[in-house]
Amino acid sequence: MNDLIWTDVGDIAIELYEKFPSIDPQWISFPDLHSKVCNLEGFIGDPIKSNEQILEAIQMLWIEEYQ
Repeated sequence: MNDLIWTDVGDIAIELYEKFPSIDPQWISFPDLHSKVCNLEGFIGDPIKSNEQILEAIQMLWIEEYQ
């Protein structure tokens, strides 16, 4: 696995799905999502460089993986 940064939304969504298969991402809060992304193995993005648009994109792709 290569290092992940905030723009790797698709790869982040797959990692979240694989790490948290029982979580329905439709109901996750952005602060919780932010925390989970920052704690992924290989994530090297700056925690303060995320925004609502990035988190929403990650969440939508995670939902697609979950379904």
